[in-house]
Amino acid sequence: MSDSIATAWALITHTDANLLSVVLLSLRVSAGACLIGGLLGLLLGAWLAVARFPGQRGVVALLNTLLALPSVVVGLLVYLLLSRSGPLGAWGILFTPGAMVVAQSILVTPIVAALTRQLLVGALVEGGDTLKSMGAGPMLSAGLLMLHERWALLTVLLTAFGRAISEVGAVMMVGGNIDGLTRVMTTSIALETSKGDLPLALALGIVLLAVVGLINLLIALAQSGPRLVGAERI
Repeated sequence: MSDSIATAWALITHTDANLLSVVLLSLRVSAGACLIGGLLGLLLGAWLAVARFPGQRGVVALLNTLLALPSVVVGLLVYLLLSRSGPLGAWGILFTPGAMVVAQSILVTPIVAALTRQLLVGALVEGGDTLKSMGAGPMLSAGLLMLHERWALLTVLLTAFGRAISEVGAVMMVGGNIDGLTRVMTTSIALETSKGDLPLALALGIVLLAVVGLINLLIALAQSGPRLVGAERI
């Protein structure tokens, strides 16, 4: 065990080429998914916070249900959509990083949307009447409140990124875990462990934990952002 840990640490400190390529691909795929899913989630969450329509409670309940959506189910749905016989088969992106971005985007969108809606509903209770008296419409009010709650929304986006980069089921199904093309940290850890290559699996696990730890640190900083700004004003 100690030899495996030492070898894993050597792979990290010497910036092993295979290790680096896997880490960079993981970051690119998750960042792309959070860019797409984050934008869609922010828009959907803001709209659900201010819109009033029949069946709204049902939509919100469905959105909250999707928070627990199993990643393998997402992988199956995306696989069926992007397969040759599927409606989006002409795109030809199955078993490519693009398919992995699509799968992770579907996973993070409900997270961002549900948390954004909940955040804005609370903000509307406090400042909605003031904005309405100033003549702001529903979406303008939502936009102003999103700007006001930017630190909290940053926390939401970082949480979504953490969910994306630690996901394994969906990306393995639609990416194929192809060496040098679609192999990310989580799928590589699973593969290398099954092969008995513990040093590489441990090295990737350490890097993944470091990334998740950094995300948690950034979340803590984002949550303290409003207090720091208030302190500077004082």
